[in-house]
Amino acid sequence: MKILQTLLAVFCLTAFLGATSCQKKSEDRPEAGSRRLSVVTSLFPVYDFARQVARDKADIVLLLPPGTEPHSFDPRPADIITLNHADLFFYTNMYMEPWVRKIIAGVGSKDLLAIDTSIGIQLFGRTGDPGHDEEGHRAAAPEQRTPQKSALSQKHEHDGTDPHAWLDLANAMRMVENIRDGLIRKDPQNRAFYTENAAAYARQLAVLDEQYRTSLAKCRKKAFVNGGHFTFGYLARRYGLAYVSAYGLSPNSEPTPGAVARVTRTLRTEGLQHLFFEELLTPRIAETISRETGAELLMLHGGHNISRDEFKQGVTFLSLMEANLVNLLIGLQCG
Repeated sequence: MKILQTLLAVFCLTAFLGATSCQKKSEDRPEAGSRRLSVVTSLFPVYDFARQVARDKADIVLLLPPGTEPHSFDPRPADIITLNHADLFFYTNMYMEPWVRKIIAGVGSKDLLAIDTSIGIQLFGRTGDPGHDEEGHRAAAPEQRTPQKSALSQKHEHDGTDPHAWLDLANAMRMVENIRDGLIRKDPQNRAFYTENAAAYARQLAVLDEQYRTSLAKCRKKAFVNGGHFTFGYLARRYGLAYVSAYGLSPNSEPTPGAVARVTRTLRTEGLQHLFFEELLTPRIAETISRETGAELLMLHGGHNISRDEFKQGVTFLSLMEANLVNLLIGLQCG
């Protein structure tokens, strides 16, 4: 009898421990679709877009260190290791990040899904491309182009495709859609979540786009000048503005004396009182032109990257573009 009672006790204890073990394993094992995705992004715009769409469903990393100028960025071996452990890699386009092909080729993971977020966007800049003025680095809607020869229609050598597509807010919306689709491919069970977030963010972009359109339409001036490189062509084209820059598409080459003279001449002939400069670049040329012309300097943020302090403060793409609109309204004399 005692042996039977002992065996029964052992059986009950074993069953209890087994049930407890099974319950713990069940609790530890994440349900399908509940694991946070690992997402790596190249530049700040796609980083922020991915944050808005994925929210708490993903851990998102910005490959470009805050405070780093993106045109001179050279990926490190540690970046390849980061990508090897990622589910998704979002980048802006091959023209903005020519190093992407090389770094992806060095990734051993077959599970990594790399997505060019410019898919479906028409990039401008090369001779003959739609919207590109063959006379040089000047962007304007057709109705804004004037037949007379002026500082805005002088030849200005270009050096390829303009990669700054996100500064056209319609393009930004398309990039958000591409990010949404990539997230869904990796995590289809959360399709509704990503779709809803992407739609909500697209509505915010659309509201800001309309604010740009209605506000800038009331401005006395329809041209602006940048003492930096050719960053704002897409923005200018979307809102029917003429645009001149001191540099070409690359900030790594020095502007020619002729280019600087054209910028100076444009400020005077167009009656502009402000000259724009960009984030994370020393505005040496802009400061020189400002001293010569008396034009005041204003920041116009290209959104490529943000400073370390801005990153800590949680600056967003929308807040950068809202600040840009404020300064454009000043520079285009809209008050």
